[in-house]
Amino acid sequence: MTAMDGLSDALLNTASDAIIATGSDGRVIFWNAGAVRIFGFSAEEAVGNSLDLIIPEKLRARHWEGYEHVISTGITRYGLADLLSVPAVTKDGRRISVEFTITVIHDGCGQPNGMVAILRDVTIRFEEMRTLRRQLRG
Repeated sequence: MTAMDGLSDALLNTASDAIIATGSDGRVIFWNAGAVRIFGFSAEEAVGNSLDLIIPEKLRARHWEGYEHVISTGITRYGLADLLSVPAVTKDGRRISVEFTITVIHDGCGQPNGMVAILRDVTIRFEEMRTLRRQLRG
């Protein structure tokens, strides 16, 4: 047994960040323990369902327009470690702030057929920054 044995499983399933993979249709195909912790949906509840589970209703049209563009072209402006900050919703309806990066998944022919996102809950930091900005405006 080498140090590499089990590495991917350990990274995917024990990360405190949410790691979510979706197919070309935007349905969840992987939902790790970090996603359970952040969003409150179990893997059984999330896998097979649309990302609409965590996307605020008023942002869904914009999200799906971008998602479909990436799937059809393979081009995203949020790759290569660029962080995107967006609101999200949890199972209990709370609104949170998340930062994430995405990577496009390709099939054997090199065509885009899904995405993987790594998301972090930054709600506390976002609220602190908003409070500081308000104080500075005084």
